[in-house]
Amino acid sequence: MLAYLIRRAMQAAVAVLVMAVLVFLGVYAVGDPVDILISPEADLAEIEEARRRLGLDRPLIEQFGIFLANALRGDLGRSFVHNEPALRLILERLPATLELAVAAMAIAILLGIPLGMLAGLRHDRPSGKAIMAGSILGFSLPNFWQGLMLIMLFAVILGWLPAGGRGETVPLFGVEVSFLTLNGLQHLLLPAVNLAIFKTALVIRLTRAGTREVMLQDYVKFARAKGLSERRVVLVHMLKNILIPVVTVLGLEFGSVVAFAVVTETVFAWPGMGKLLIDSILNLDRPVVVAYLMLIVLVFILVNFLVDVLYTLLDPRVRLAERHG
Repeated sequence: MLAYLIRRAMQAAVAVLVMAVLVFLGVYAVGDPVDILISPEADLAEIEEARRRLGLDRPLIEQFGIFLANALRGDLGRSFVHNEPALRLILERLPATLELAVAAMAIAILLGIPLGMLAGLRHDRPSGKAIMAGSILGFSLPNFWQGLMLIMLFAVILGWLPAGGRGETVPLFGVEVSFLTLNGLQHLLLPAVNLAIFKTALVIRLTRAGTREVMLQDYVKFARAKGLSERRVVLVHMLKNILIPVVTVLGLEFGSVVAFAVVTETVFAWPGMGKLLIDSILNLDRPVVVAYLMLIVLVFILVNFLVDVLYTLLDPRVRLAERHG
């Protein structure tokens, strides 16, 4: 197990280094932030002074070397716009994005797995076909359109829920969260549902496919032949094997939810990292964009590692293969 952890840590370090190069070159090769940050009436001397102050007068390879050396110390640069450490700006918005992502994944899991199993067990009945039709809609409808329709129905027409913002927050272990207050939950519900629709459709289809495959296995037939109740067969013998591919995909999808919650955060004015990213892209605030992308890379790597650990817990064959390896 120790050798496995060391090997994964080395792979993660290589992945972070490669992504650092790609992210730095991709972001710093686009546009000139000086054109946005200074007055259009500025003369050449003022432009050169601004470039020198921001470190943009140095060769690109030197800029990358400085960036890499600072990154190893946890310094990803200072925001051109806010004049604050870029990583601090990102981390201030991270709890809001994580709260939204966790709520969305919880909805997707709690709805998607039972509905997917029901669709698999009743694949030839109207209920199963209706569930699959709903999952197709979840895949097909644009995310921003779903958000606007949710706002129109539940906030404008019915007036049940607020249309945007994060609502009231309270500290939890030093981090501001909104799900512990009624007002915060009301603000959280619509964006979480909007973000969860696509993921719920994905979980339904994965679970249905797993159910259809597992229910034909010999151990399931044997369990039924022993006279076990259908509930025990489904919840004990089938569910654990269905979860193996679902957990793998959901781990990767959680990273994508954190990374790509930009549309939902923009539609619902949710004060997370996505909204900060959009503002930083519009202002060519390169350090904030780089800090965001590097943080997302670390989130994906960490989630992948946790998925591998969960996979070994769910599938004993993986542990056996590691032992022989």
